[in-house]
Amino acid sequence: MKIFLILILSLLLTSISEAQIILVKNGKATGRIIADPKSRTDMQAAALLNLFVKKITGITLPVVSPGEKRVKGDLIIDSSSDLKSLVLAEDGFSLTSSDSTFLVKGGKGLGSVYGVVTLLEDYFGVHYYAANNCAIPHSRELKLPGNLSRTENPSFEFRQTQAYGLATDSLYKIWHRLKEPKEIFAGNYWVHTFDRILPSAKYGKDHPEYFSFINGIRRPGAASQWCLSNPDVFEIVCQKIDSIFKANPDRKMISISQNDGNNTNCSCEKCKAIDDEEGSPSGSIIRFLNKLAARFPDKEFSTLAYLFSVAPPKHVKPLPNVNIMLCDIDCYREVSLTENPSGKTFMKNMEGWAKISDNIFVWDYGINFDNYISPFPNFHILQTNMKLFRNNHATKHFSQIGGSQGGDFSELRSYVVSKLLWNVNCNVDSVIQSFLNGYYGKAAPFIYQYMKIQEGALLGSNIPLWIYDTPITHKTGMLNAPLIRRYRELFDNAEQSVASDSILLRHVWQQRLAIQYAELEIIRTNGIEDVNRTKEELALFQRRAKLLGVTSLNERNNTIEEYCKLYLERNFPALRKSLAHQAKVSYPLPPDKPYDKIADKAVTDGFLGGATFNESWIGWSGKDGEVVIDLGEIKEIESVQADFLHKLSAWILLPKSMSVATSTDNLNFITMGNQEIKEDRSVEVKYVNVGVNSHEKIKARYIKVHIETLGVCPSWHYGVGYPAWFFLDEVWVY
Repeated sequence: MKIFLILILSLLLTSISEAQIILVKNGKATGRIIADPKSRTDMQAAALLNLFVKKITGITLPVVSPGEKRVKGDLIIDSSSDLKSLVLAEDGFSLTSSDSTFLVKGGKGLGSVYGVVTLLEDYFGVHYYAANNCAIPHSRELKLPGNLSRTENPSFEFRQTQAYGLATDSLYKIWHRLKEPKEIFAGNYWVHTFDRILPSAKYGKDHPEYFSFINGIRRPGAASQWCLSNPDVFEIVCQKIDSIFKANPDRKMISISQNDGNNTNCSCEKCKAIDDEEGSPSGSIIRFLNKLAARFPDKEFSTLAYLFSVAPPKHVKPLPNVNIMLCDIDCYREVSLTENPSGKTFMKNMEGWAKISDNIFVWDYGINFDNYISPFPNFHILQTNMKLFRNNHATKHFSQIGGSQGGDFSELRSYVVSKLLWNVNCNVDSVIQSFLNGYYGKAAPFIYQYMKIQEGALLGSNIPLWIYDTPITHKTGMLNAPLIRRYRELFDNAEQSVASDSILLRHVWQQRLAIQYAELEIIRTNGIEDVNRTKEELALFQRRAKLLGVTSLNERNNTIEEYCKLYLERNFPALRKSLAHQAKVSYPLPPDKPYDKIADKAVTDGFLGGATFNESWIGWSGKDGEVVIDLGEIKEIESVQADFLHKLSAWILLPKSMSVATSTDNLNFITMGNQEIKEDRSVEVKYVNVGVNSHEKIKARYIKVHIETLGVCPSWHYGVGYPAWFFLDEVWVY
């Protein structure tokens, strides 16, 4: 009897395991797709399925309408409202099957499309790794399990990664279940919209009272904020919003959010009173947004909690149709948000928002924006942070990860983040290894080892990982000399393992750019000892980047071509050696802390700073600077030149002017000349040489360089009304 029962159970299990729905057999269609031609989404899903069935098998399946009689082998795509016992969120889906048919059931949104994507990926073995990079198996048969019940709902209803594939491959966005702001925000009004809605160029001259009161005066400008307590501002904004929604009748959401910049909120008597009462500048913002939400109750209003407004108000609560777009821009990334002080501060603010709102949109940052190509090992914190977001009422998520081609693990980062946006509980390590095996082939073990060693080195170093970082920060940690040598060995092995496959080899080369770049930057600051080798490394970096189509160095539009050109010009010995090289210096008007630590040598050591201001530069904020250089003895001079940094995003602007005076005794100085410096509004990071020249030789031992500050940031800049920085890193005397 016992043997008989075991035999029966074995037969049952066998029949269950063998129950299959056959769609293609021996290269011929045996199944059909049933989809309603009246449903645009279902027809899109059917077309997507057939597109890949064709790629896999060489044939397509017949597509018939729901009115046709069902037969064995039918695959039904249905996003009608009859969900019965299923609970499907927007974009959610279910996959169910019996012995004869397979059903892809979609909720509202693109549920049925995403159901087909899952079917193709998990059951047909199609993998979409990056833009125009899809692994497709080839087979004369396609089968689906005959006893399946699977339901999926997304972890976040809005999902965005900023991957370059969104712009270069129309299927990439669908496959990775991503959305774009223009799909939900009326007129694409999303983030930093104050000046678009109430332009300072139009209203600033006649109505400065519409704009922020900063440090004693009204300061209208493209980067200024609104005076949110002004009733006229509210009425004008209401009129503009009404016109925007009328022009976009299919949209229900708009962003009414502060311009980019920090501490530029209005501090007039009324606005300040509100913010003081609420304990945060978000107080006046939420009160203003609540008035809008009440005026337009059928619309949804998103606003930023960003920089000065990230802390929640103490008393006022956002109305249900006010969306809080919460930004963690100030947080370090080497550990999760509950493990370092910056993250703990953010989480305290997020928990405060979660207590007063169920409508939170998280804007997370996941790459080095000053150096896209620089190593940024943050994969170990992604899932933990996303779970924190979801558990604190975040329903929408934008993961800003640069997404440019050639950025550090750009394709993998976009792939992993999109998986987490859909299912925050997925197995991240399995996702990573699956991608590496598909995208790097036999090089995958070496790339994975490189990732894990770097991750461990970062954690062991206790050096913060910043989104405006430089490789120089980590040259004693995860990028120290022994580790750089180990990384080079791993990439050598990775290249050798795929040397016969040009596509996989290019993938390895592209990721290796990060270590090549880091090494070049570190060599620059250590002093270039082997000039020929460094030039060869620079040339290889430039050549491979060009071959791979990698152009962007950072978010400020600087290119790799420009970087390499400047590297040669700035970091190799000049034909003429400065008379001030290694000279002693003093500062009648010293630089500001903390950018004064290397002041004793920075302007005469011959080492030039890079694009990140916290290495090799000294800076002054809102005041003049002055340095006196002692040449050691009286010499004949004709020219004095200085190197300044231009980096608007960090409030580092060019000074107003530079003047030079000379002396033989350090007491009596004679003016040599003055040079006015032209304003520059370009967003690119630049190194600007300013010179004062004499028509005749001057005998001097002491050179006094006086730098006139711009004072405060102008109206067009993010820091309008606040002290402008200028940064200096070298003075040459010829």
